[in-house]
Amino acid sequence: MENLLNIFIKSIFVDNMIFAFFLGMCSYLAVSKNVKTAIGLGMAVVFVMFITVPVDYLIEKYVLKKGALSWLGEGFADVDLSFLTFMVFIAVIAAIVQLVEMVVEKFSPALYNSLGIFLPLIAVNCAILGGSLFMQEREYANVAEAASFGLGSGIGWLLAIVGIAAIREKMKYSNVPDPLKGLGIAFILTGLMAIAFMGFMGIKL
Repeated sequence: MENLLNIFIKSIFVDNMIFAFFLGMCSYLAVSKNVKTAIGLGMAVVFVMFITVPVDYLIEKYVLKKGALSWLGEGFADVDLSFLTFMVFIAVIAAIVQLVEMVVEKFSPALYNSLGIFLPLIAVNCAILGGSLFMQEREYANVAEAASFGLGSGIGWLLAIVGIAAIREKMKYSNVPDPLKGLGIAFILTGLMAIAFMGFMGIKL
């Protein structure tokens, strides 16, 4: 249980997808002009990450790895489907995103319209694929650890986009130089927030 909590906390603050790896920057910058919209997209990313990372973990462990299909019989012990990793991971992500898009359109049309093209683009959000690839690289011991990492990574991305959206809303009332208005000041703020999050690297987990 302690290990799961460590993975969860570390994935939010230390290995934050935005501030540590700068993954998912396109939608992070484009949708962070309004807090309400940022929360909607962030929650969608949390859900997609929480589902896709453990699902990809199970698929890799029982289907893709060399020898993973040995449960089908001795004849499959040497089968190695790891070359399909990227295709399968992306297919899983696309399926989950399609489900999220349908749910949001059904129950919150206003949020669906405000997110626009960026909701289906979660499928190609590099933070989502990055979560599955980091899971694969770190070789988590079980699906619970993978799920904890996926949930924490999604919450970290949500925290980042809501934080920048709140600051950008306040910046409307600030005297920002014309050349820095819009994306310019957003990049500067992102860099400063990333430096602030580096302080969490001192946490001993």
